[in-house]
Amino acid sequence: MTLSEPHRVAAAELAAREPTIARLAERYGLPTFVHPTGTDFAFVAGAITHQQLSNRSADAILGRLRDALGGEITACGVLSLSDDELRRVGMSAAKVRSLRDLAVKVDDGTVVLDGAALATRDDAAVVAELTTVRGVGRWTAEMFLMLQLLRLDVWPTGDLSVRKGYAAGWGVPVPSARELDGLGEVFRPHRTVAAWYCWAVLGQAPGP
Repeated sequence: MTLSEPHRVAAAELAAREPTIARLAERYGLPTFVHPTGTDFAFVAGAITHQQLSNRSADAILGRLRDALGGEITACGVLSLSDDELRRVGMSAAKVRSLRDLAVKVDDGTVVLDGAALATRDDAAVVAELTTVRGVGRWTAEMFLMLQLLRLDVWPTGDLSVRKGYAAGWGVPVPSARELDGLGEVFRPHRTVAAWYCWAVLGQAPGP
């Protein structure tokens, strides 16, 4: 497990110019974004699986899927299983359709999930491409950017926890997504770090 140093440097830079971030950094420490160990495809497949399920239930399903695929969740592996086989590991019919759509689009190149290739694409392009997959919305794409690609300037205004955390941290009413969009301008180019502190206020910050 390796913590992302750029996020910690960004937090120090933000704290030097934004008093509330400085106060939150003193209370919650530096961000604990961890370098991912799984593949990009496995991350998105996992995000689809976790939708509307507890972490425990989703992790159990993913474990059975991993076993069915010989240890690694890949696009080719998913395509090798029938719908019935995917249902038997615990996937709902809707998630089978989403997972298969993801696998097909990765396999034919419609969606690129390869770190080296994605390094040359900006955030908007990654979001636009990922959200062509059935069942993958903007929030899932933004979590992929933040937690898998470790992008530094993602501001998930549709995340209610970020909005509530901002309200609690900055002592203001809960902003709408549109209002939060404008409020985030001061944190550029490190809005991911600001979002982490919003989560931290609510005890929901990602980390090891």
